[in-house]
Amino acid sequence: MTAPKLSLTATPADQATVDAVIIGTVRDGEDLALAPGSERVAAAFDGDLLDVLGSLGATGKADEVVKVPTLGRLGAKVLVATGLGTGEPGPEQVRRASGAAARALAGTARALTTLSTVDLQAAVEGTVLGAYRFDAYRSTPGDAPLARLDLASPADGTAKEHRATVKAATAIAEAVTTARDLVNTPPNDLYPASFAERAAALGRAAGLEVEILDEKALRKGGFGGVLGVGMGSARPPRLVRLRYRGPKARKKVALVGKGITFDTGGISIKPAAGMDEMTSDMSGAAAVVATVVLAARLKYPLEVVATVPMAENMPSGAAYRPGDVLTMYGGKTVEVLNTDAEGRLILADAIVRACEDEPDYLVDTATLTGAQVVSLGKRTAGIMGTDEFRDRVTEIAKATGEGGWAMPLPEELRRDLDSKLADLANVTGHRWGGMLAAGHFLREFVPDGLAWAHIDIAGPAYNTAGPWGYTGKGGTGVPVRTLAALLADIADNG
Repeated sequence: MTAPKLSLTATPADQATVDAVIIGTVRDGEDLALAPGSERVAAAFDGDLLDVLGSLGATGKADEVVKVPTLGRLGAKVLVATGLGTGEPGPEQVRRASGAAARALAGTARALTTLSTVDLQAAVEGTVLGAYRFDAYRSTPGDAPLARLDLASPADGTAKEHRATVKAATAIAEAVTTARDLVNTPPNDLYPASFAERAAALGRAAGLEVEILDEKALRKGGFGGVLGVGMGSARPPRLVRLRYRGPKARKKVALVGKGITFDTGGISIKPAAGMDEMTSDMSGAAAVVATVVLAARLKYPLEVVATVPMAENMPSGAAYRPGDVLTMYGGKTVEVLNTDAEGRLILADAIVRACEDEPDYLVDTATLTGAQVVSLGKRTAGIMGTDEFRDRVTEIAKATGEGGWAMPLPEELRRDLDSKLADLANVTGHRWGGMLAAGHFLREFVPDGLAWAHIDIAGPAYNTAGPWGYTGKGGTGVPVRTLAALLADIADNG
């Protein structure tokens, strides 16, 4: 998809010659109120705008969009009032309202938004993400997305600062749409080899160092987890490494993402209902690929290395079985009790390889466990790891609006991964604390003392419900914005 063309403007909203003007509405107790930036528009309606909006059912609640014909009162033909919810509008409220407005303006040539005066970065991100659509496989695409948006310039700051904000926010939002495109590509077209080539092409275009290990290289290197999971498919596995070396890099960050391009569960096969959603089981990989490319685009003063294992988990005569013992990269052995707990196996190989680079920080992300959805729902990621770094990542995830919740790793759950044959088993013998047990499994492959966080995005990575805010159906691109904000935080604070 082509993102809307964005530009800053000093033209007052009531005088702009555009197709639509966007303002914000808020809920103030029981009353409807206008968000900052709407003053001149309200004046053009002679003080009657709130009454007009109220008569059309506007309440100011989040995700609400009400369109009003201006009848010549503005230079625009249509006024779009988008709800920000209650309280003083924060970045996520602006992001969601901008996304809802952008989606409602599909097919519009040009609009102007006043939400940029409330939070410029959030307005840009929300607009680009709300306008996103994935029409690559439709024979007749729907309305084109909003083509152009003028951003009313905030009162604070300089024009140079505003341009820099727009550039960075656009880059971040476009990284999210890159991840969404990968997730939304169907598994007959996105399989390990093709995914590897797409990741490599993105990396080379950004000037990254690129390495692809095919099945022969994986076998020679001893990547038993990736090979074990991928052996049941006619499409052999891959492992991709993308390295960005930033100017005057002070810290090294390792990113690892789960790249299961389709997950049947293998011999421990999943129910048929909802299995189509397993096209999203490579969302973690899509996120880290998009993030390392973004790091290069924004020139973070860091070294960032993405290690991305890719496999298709299929049942066949060649598939790995419950009861098999795999020798992982680095030498640890794992007894397979459930072939549907495959993500942790490929991640373990990738984590060990990533840590050979001696990073200062390690972050892995994956659609890892159904238990995450049971515990936290479809919109809140579970975040585990070393306590201090886990909490840092969690706070950043909340600040970006992607959300996350810090989860513990209770020691008593580790004993349940003990194996009668190998160093450990890939699942416990019960259903309790499944997300936390998966975190324990991964911790076995993380060197002592390394700042590490694991982000389980099983629910947040893929939206099966209706669109909301800046999130449409399908791949969401979570947690690209969290990873981007974390890299920026590490660049600033170490």
